[in-house]
Amino acid sequence: MKKLALLFLLCVSIYSCNENTALKTNLKPESVGVSTDKLSEIDGLIMKAIDEKRLPGGTFLLAKNGQVVYNKSFGYRTSKKENAYQNDDIYRIASMTKAITSVGIMQLYEQGKIDLDDPVYKYIPSFKDQVVLDTFEPSDSSFTTVPVEKPVTIRNLLTHTSGIVYGSFNPGKLMAVYEKYNMNVGFSHPTWSTEEWIDKLAKVPLAHQPGAKFSYGLSMDVLGRVIEVVSNQPLDEYFKQHIFDKVGMTDTYFYLPKEKFDRLVPVYTKAQGQLITLDEMGIAAQASYPMEGPRNIFAGGGGLTSTAMDYAKFINTLVLGGGDILGAEVLKEMSSDQMPNVITDYKENNTGQSFGLGFTVYLDSENKRSPKSAGTYEWSGYFNTKFFIDPKEEMVFVGMTQVVPFNDNAFWNDMYKLIYEAIEE
Repeated sequence: MKKLALLFLLCVSIYSCNENTALKTNLKPESVGVSTDKLSEIDGLIMKAIDEKRLPGGTFLLAKNGQVVYNKSFGYRTSKKENAYQNDDIYRIASMTKAITSVGIMQLYEQGKIDLDDPVYKYIPSFKDQVVLDTFEPSDSSFTTVPVEKPVTIRNLLTHTSGIVYGSFNPGKLMAVYEKYNMNVGFSHPTWSTEEWIDKLAKVPLAHQPGAKFSYGLSMDVLGRVIEVVSNQPLDEYFKQHIFDKVGMTDTYFYLPKEKFDRLVPVYTKAQGQLITLDEMGIAAQASYPMEGPRNIFAGGGGLTSTAMDYAKFINTLVLGGGDILGAEVLKEMSSDQMPNVITDYKENNTGQSFGLGFTVYLDSENKRSPKSAGTYEWSGYFNTKFFIDPKEEMVFVGMTQVVPFNDNAFWNDMYKLIYEAIEE
């Protein structure tokens, strides 16, 4: 009896054992209205992309109504076809970290510890009296600034309307300005803490006035620091206690423990028409940051590594109402259209879509170019990882690969088409 009680307490304290949101793996796809035969066509799509050297392989997982209906890995870790990918392989999820940071912020909002329209400087004083880039002189990278008309808010950060961008993604004046401030940090830094990094970032001129337009960038990294300040915990500890442990994510880290190094897959790139790993090119160090810990800097916008199953546990909790990590009303706000009427560029450039609090959101549009249901929300990662959450179908998808650059959107679109065709009426 004592053993049973101990197991129960362990279950509650570590994994929360929420039966309503836990992923199940013991039933056939047809039990939740998905065709096994149609899902098998996904195998062919992936193998064709591998044979045509468009994709090295990866791990792909689909769940509906809390039941995993597809969870397979394809391809190899080297161009010589050595070491096949496994379902428990660990991938750099890059910007898929943003969804986890967004949930962390919304937890604090739900608890009344922050307000979405609070100025960021309320929590990080270095954001007081920010300036906006005005003129720029290319010959010597000198520039002038003007004061902000209103301060950057938590909501600006969640919607990428803060004016804080990725310098490395914006060649020209923005890249030059970010380089002047040594702000092309990437996913980690050997000596800085999150606090040092974000305080330095606060001094970089904004690309535009807060709230004026959508500009993808380091906003979520700032939110990671907000979480640290409000919770009085390092971001990795906050994630583990308030998200990972609650949904049973045992393989998600900023910096991997040594015993899991061998499960981190290499990154591929294209060279002379061939897919080859950075390891084989002798430049693996460019993507080695998950094995360089422990460090005191945590990139809330892109630093995590995870498995397909771990990430699926996280998003499955969201599609089924938030479970132990977030209330349904707050989750509904997160996944709704948050673009102010003054911002039209995102919707104009993304037909049938808008942006919520941390995610792209699919609108109910006749011009929609995707089979995904209205209300679906999603994001992706730099190393070619994808996820989507479809509340209407109670369906989640995770696709994990590691190849940069990858501009073959047709591959993912074809996969989404097959997924939705597999749903039986």
